[in-house]
Amino acid sequence: MLNFDLVAANLLSPAVICFALGAFAAYVKSDLRVPQQVHETISMYLLFSIGLKGGIALDNSAGASMLLPFLATIFMGVLTPLVAFYVARQIGKQSIVDSGAMAAHFGSVSAVTFMAALNFATLSGFKIEGYLTALLIVLEVPGIIIGIVLARLMSENRTISVNHVLREAITSKSVMLMGGGLLVGLLTDAKGIEAVSTVFITPFQGVLAFFLLELGVVALKRLRESKAPLPFMLAFGITMPILFGTIGLIVGHFAGFSIGGTAVFATMAASASYIAAPAAVRMAMPEANEGLYLTTSISITLPFNIIIGIPAYFAVSQMISGWPTVAALLP
Repeated sequence: MLNFDLVAANLLSPAVICFALGAFAAYVKSDLRVPQQVHETISMYLLFSIGLKGGIALDNSAGASMLLPFLATIFMGVLTPLVAFYVARQIGKQSIVDSGAMAAHFGSVSAVTFMAALNFATLSGFKIEGYLTALLIVLEVPGIIIGIVLARLMSENRTISVNHVLREAITSKSVMLMGGGLLVGLLTDAKGIEAVSTVFITPFQGVLAFFLLELGVVALKRLRESKAPLPFMLAFGITMPILFGTIGLIVGHFAGFSIGGTAVFATMAASASYIAAPAAVRMAMPEANEGLYLTTSISITLPFNIIIGIPAYFAVSQMISGWPTVAALLP
């Protein structure tokens, strides 16, 4: 049974309340907007900060086995875009290009949703593995590549440079900032970390809440302005995170993650990119319907995960914590 204490705690957290406030402001057509340059700066700050925190945690957990978690991440990175493409194309009856774009977004990962899951874990007292940030970076790239390649292989226009797409994905802002932060956190000693902690660690939760205020505005405005088919976007944007989150819970548990780690891993699997994937898709498939893939990921899947999905993943992770893991089953 779902732990309603977790749901209530999540709904009343500053991050979720700020997101709802932003959506309400857009609904009543308020002029509330965070300037684009400020929004971009905050986005960069959060991405670097989460990488830094992950690097510190990774350094503290040196020696922990990452083989099964790494394999689990690759498995989800391949499975989710394939399933998303099939559902969008065969069930949703979307075009090949739009199906590929949806696969790229839902096969990748949302760093903001990951941050919200970490924030929830901290507030709820769950411990998580330090290497999850590294796995987040690993998970971001395969889905983008697979979604774009699938679309090109199945369409008449097969001209595609995989090298260009790969370069776009790997050198994207999110990967560079999180990867750079990870290295800084991993290589810097305790005294150096202490010197920057008041900037990059202590204010994190407050900055995230303010960032989600703007995302609430953007999410509702995109939903209101989109001309893409709303029934399909709602069905796809909700069923995919439920399906991928469920698979992520099972795979994460068997891979040996902790209760909190399993829930965060499921959140990663259930999320949809709206930073790295859009840039790659715009370059490789400019003909794809941006109103479809971007609105679904940011206006439907993002709020679903932040408000409902994250506490549900943590609650179910607690429920299945007694199941055996792969390590326990091996002789």
